[in-house]
Amino acid sequence: MKEDSKSIMDKLGEELPGVMQAFSGLHEEVLKDGALSARMKRLIMVGASVAIRCEPCIRVHVNGALEEGASREEILEAASAGILMAGGPAVAYTALYLLDALDGGA
Repeated sequence: MKEDSKSIMDKLGEELPGVMQAFSGLHEEVLKDGALSARMKRLIMVGASVAIRCEPCIRVHVNGALEEGASREEILEAASAGILMAGGPAVAYTALYLLDALDGGA
């Protein structure tokens, strides 16, 4: 049975509470507005997710970017930076997972 990312992360939090609490705190700290807005940071995370070819990361950060008000065009442009850094495999992940996430996939 395929679980959603949140359920899986919650389960991991039960198994590794200290690690996941620390990771969650880091995540919250990084996404605070600072010199860069949370929206801009989410776009950077989209590009990085494409570059490292992490399907769950792509989905989480595309959804986060949308929640922060990023447009489809901004998300695709961020993905293009990831494609430049990672080449052909990043193109495949953008086509398969990023477009699906933008179109409402889980």
